Amino acid sequence: MKIDLNCDMGESFGAYTLGMDAEIISSISSANIACGFHAGDPSVMNRTVKLAADHGVGIGAHPGFPDLMGFGRRNMDCSTDEIRDYLIYQIGALQAFCTAHGVRLRHVKPHGALYNMAVVNESLVRAIAQAISRIDKNLFMVALAGKHAGRMASIAQEEGIRMIFEAFPDRAYTPEGTLVSRRQPGAVIHDPDEAAERALRMATEGVVIAIDGTRVPMSVDTLCVHGDNPSAVALAGTIRNRLDASGVVIAPMSAHE
Repeated sequence: MKIDLNCDMGESFGAYTLGMDAEIISSISSANIACGFHAGDPSVMNRTVKLAADHGVGIGAHPGFPDLMGFGRRNMDCSTDEIRDYLIYQIGALQAFCTAHGVRLRHVKPHGALYNMAVVNESLVRAIAQAISRIDKNLFMVALAGKHAGRMASIAQEEGIRMIFEAFPDRAYTPEGTLVSRRQPGAVIHDPDEAAERALRMATEGVVIAIDGTRVPMSVDTLCVHGDNPSAVALAGTIRNRLDASGVVIAPMSAHE
């Protein structure tokens, strides 16, 4: 059994440092790199692409709403044309840094509110898929695993790209298979052992335990550890060790082609 382990990275900005990219890079197989709209800047993007390239980690763009102050976690009322333009702009910027370092951009994972809004918004999924398709049909689109996965995969297929489905060992889930709002207590899991057990269940059983104890089935291709979680380094290392010990091979998304 193979599964990807990814992390949101490159989210520092100017004089402000966020995340522990250098410490976590050795535990993951794919990096989702911020593209300057919700976090990151050209220098941070350049450094993070080089860091991932030096460690043989698969590189993905992590585009979001133009919302630095809200870290891209606030819903924005944007047209589908605007969404496509935002994504093409951000993906293209990160793709240029990949070219500069002689590596290939492999996937696109929308960030924050854009990611969550797409789960229940078909026109938004299509706009994202169209932006990706127009840049490179070989790029994977990363989306939330769960009951909406089939619908989203069909839209991606219609636009000529493949979707990769993701689960979050360090986030709590609702019984409907969506992420619990960060405004609610317990939405973020900080205990590495708990997160590792959840990751193993997601990878081997295709199940997540919701906040009310419900077993929610989902087919998962990649697991995410949030880089801005204070426990990110311990979480990623413990998850990787637990999966390795259970015979689950950690491999970048390209290995699933």
